[in-house]
Order: sequence, then C-alpha cells, then structure tokens
Amino acid sequence: MSASTAPSSTAIRPKLSELFRAFVIISLSGFGGALPWARRMIVEQRNWMTAEEFNEAFALSQFLPGPNVVNFSVVFGSRFGGAPGAAVALAGLMGPPLIIVTILAFLYSRYGDVEALGRILTGITAAATGLLIAVVAKMATPLFRKRWDWAPLIAIAAFVGVAIMQWPLPLVFAVLAPISVACAWMTR
Repeated sequence: MSASTAPSSTAIRPKLSELFRAFVIISLSGFGGALPWARRMIVEQRNWMTAEEFNEAFALSQFLPGPNVVNFSVVFGSRFGGAPGAAVALAGLMGPPLIIVTILAFLYSRYGDVEALGRILTGITAAATGLLIAVVAKMATPLFRKRWDWAPLIAIAAFVGVAIMQWPLPLVFAVLAPISVACAWMTR
C-alpha cells in the first residue's frame, strides 16, 4: 500500500462487522444522499479517518466511473479490510436501499398519481439539497484552513466554471484535472 492508501497511524481499524454495520447505517440514514452521513460517521463519530483523509479518498472516488458514494465505500472498505472490507462496505451501502427502493417502486406504480406525493417529494428534494450544501462546506473547510495555495483556487475555478459559467462538467474536468495534478506534483 502506498502512503495515500494506507490507514493513518492514528486511525481506528474497524472490524468487517463494524464496516458492514456502519455502511448499513449510512445507507439508511442517507436515503437520497449518503455522503453527509458517511462523512459524519467516518470522520466525526468513529474517527476512522481525518477530514483530509476523507477528502482524499472521496476525491479518488469522484475520479472513478460510477456513483461517488458507492466508489467511496469500496475504496474505504478496501483500505481497512482489503477485498473483504470492500465487499462488506459495498453490501452494507447497497443492500438496504435496494430492498427499500424495490418496495417503493411497487408502491409508486400503484399510487404515483396522488397529488400529495408530489408535494412530499418536493420537500424531500429541498432537504437533500440543504444536506449536500452542508457537506460541501464541511469538505471544503480543510482546503481553506490551510494556507492559500493552488488547491482552493482550483476548487473556486471549478465552481465558477460549472455553477456560474455553466460550462459542461467534462470540459471543466478536462482542463482543471491536469492543472491540479501538475500543481500537486510541483509542490511535493
């Protein structure tokens, strides 16, 4: 394992059963958006990673194809338990929502045209958006607490490009990723 993928010396090493249980809790708590709950449990409650380690693992997860939190569960699980850890973290994250979504799909097919359901889903969307904004702020804090170097500038450029200028995400990624990698390489 390289230094970036090895658990930190201060990290608490969870057992496979703890990994599974934690990701079941994350998946059930974070229905519609598990990232805020994953960060809270892993960084703040269980101290399995520091905020910086979480950000690095999540950055890798965003770079990989597929859903970010699913990728994160595999990266995190393998970091602490190898292939079995990746498997139990993934099963814990995906199992309960799969069962719940199957039941909800059945119910929605029967009752989806009820007007009250539309209003409920609108409220849930607003709450999920607030959670996402909160976790982005928490994840950005370590970047901005350090001295102002290139990392916050890349984050700001990405935000401006995608959110304000409304440029396509693949274009912004294609331009900023090599710049970010070069800056990181030059500062090491």
